[in-house]
Amino acid sequence: MANARDVAELAGVSVSTVSRALTVPEQVSAATRERVVAAAAQLGYRPNPTARGLRMGRTHTLGLLVPDLENPYFASVTKGVQARARAAGYALFVADSEEDPTAEPELVAEFSRRVDGVVLASPRSDDDVLLRAVEGVPVVLVSRDVDGLSSVAVDDADGVGQALGHLHALGHRRIAVASGPANSWSGSRRVAGLRQAAELLGDVTLVELGTFRPYFSGGFAAADHAMARGATAVVAFNDLMAIGIVDRLRARGVKVPQDMSVVGFDDVAVATLVSPAITTVRVPRTGLGRRAVDLLVAGLDPANEGSLLSDRHQQRLAVELVIRESTGVARHAPEPHDRGESSPAPA
Repeated sequence: MANARDVAELAGVSVSTVSRALTVPEQVSAATRERVVAAAAQLGYRPNPTARGLRMGRTHTLGLLVPDLENPYFASVTKGVQARARAAGYALFVADSEEDPTAEPELVAEFSRRVDGVVLASPRSDDDVLLRAVEGVPVVLVSRDVDGLSSVAVDDADGVGQALGHLHALGHRRIAVASGPANSWSGSRRVAGLRQAAELLGDVTLVELGTFRPYFSGGFAAADHAMARGATAVVAFNDLMAIGIVDRLRARGVKVPQDMSVVGFDDVAVATLVSPAITTVRVPRTGLGRRAVDLLVAGLDPANEGSLLSDRHQQRLAVELVIRESTGVARHAPEPHDRGESSPAPA
């Protein structure tokens, strides 16, 4: 494999001239630059971006921190980040906090010694904790906003508003809400969006079932609460939970959507592989990853550096409702056993 010395010998220049011609071309003459570039192309030589970055105080590497790589939502975000980082000429380090917000500050600190900037998916940490963890580190948040940090998220309120409007049009008036973890940033926005949409519709009763784990098991538990409260439809925190709800309803002899409709959120691939296929809110997951890298790389540009931590860079991506087989016309709902506000179920 050719190295800089080989290029220097072929071009008839010094090794340092090769380095300048390929990294800071304005510092050499046009004729010299052309000779070096031609020699590098002939030999198939490419400068090592990591070594160059170390000389310039940059590593040309980005970090990505997610809470759970096995979650299909974050797997898709990771795919988008990786593709865009590669296209921008950056290597990528990936870390999984294993759904432990207390591990995030240490992981960010480790990243700060190795990368130029970090894409951070931190749905559960408190704002103050997060701000302290990323102090001095160029960072872009994914699926979350924190004042003072750049971020890329989706319009959660619009998504659940579309879902509630769809169920309302099908005749559902008593609609259960299976929330995600109590400290979930997007989960709190979705519940707030549902409340606002219900108020605008005027004749919808939201039955808030409480908080559940954002997995199949959480949906399994939520289904029993929805049945006990006399709901004709359930809006779940995400698709994994929605699939758990459908499975539990089937086990109890409740047909979906004939007896109860179910709506998810995210549109992960498995939502189309179950029966009935899940009606859900489609989130541009890989798009979130790509946009986050674009924003981070733009902030690392010396011409823009220093403005990266401005809330002017908070962006929202659109979502859309995808109607499938898990929602249908409402049946006549039996009278629920209680009319009071629901008490939160254990997470």
